[in-house]
Amino acid sequence: RWFSRALHGDFGISYKYKIDVLELIGDRIGNTLLLGGLGFVLLFVLALLLGALCAWKEDRPLDRILCKFGTVTSCIPEFWLSLMLILLFSVTLRWLPSSGAYSVGHADDVGDRIVHLILPMSVVVLSHLWYYAYLVRNRLVEELRADYVLLARSEGMGRAHIVLRQCLRNVLPSYLSLMAISVPHVMGGTYIVEAVFSYPGLGTLSYESARYKDYNLLMVLCLLSGAVVIACSLLAQAM
Repeated sequence: RWFSRALHGDFGISYKYKIDVLELIGDRIGNTLLLGGLGFVLLFVLALLLGALCAWKEDRPLDRILCKFGTVTSCIPEFWLSLMLILLFSVTLRWLPSSGAYSVGHADDVGDRIVHLILPMSVVVLSHLWYYAYLVRNRLVEELRADYVLLARSEGMGRAHIVLRQCLRNVLPSYLSLMAISVPHVMGGTYIVEAVFSYPGLGTLSYESARYKDYNLLMVLCLLSGAVVIACSLLAQAM
């Protein structure tokens, strides 16, 4: 019955919020796109740079330290990291807010929104950063063993120039496909972070809809998330 109504654009009313499901999602989706979108861009850039740095300094102290530190941080659960950052920066130091997308009455204040994004976005980036940076590092290290690299070295090119100008260019297409596939992974992490920080986005809505048995809202959120997963998979295959 719900599916037949949905085919005609009627997704029902949220049991908890008492408003149309699509209207509720429309009010929250912008916050998720802001947090998840900016977090994904930062993750994409930082993982590429960190992987290139480790490949450039292969088997040197900096590379070893970053590898060990990255391995530790990648094993920390997102909810635990979120709680630790809240405890440190919100409770102990009182530098940053612990919840929400903005302070009361400051919805149009860009600076206030940025301050509220710092902690949740840090968790989104840090919890995924080393996984992708390590893949970039290993791929670049393989490229550095290629014959064209030996030729470039014989011509007097420096290692940094070879990594950034030649190897990175060859690695980038596969990295783009990887990041397209990883969108659902990052999106799932964003949902968890939103729930911990009480950030008003789709992640918090998903948690609340499951908790309060708001089935109309939950089914639409599942359909939306599933559509994103399928679209990203098709995009990755097309690359």
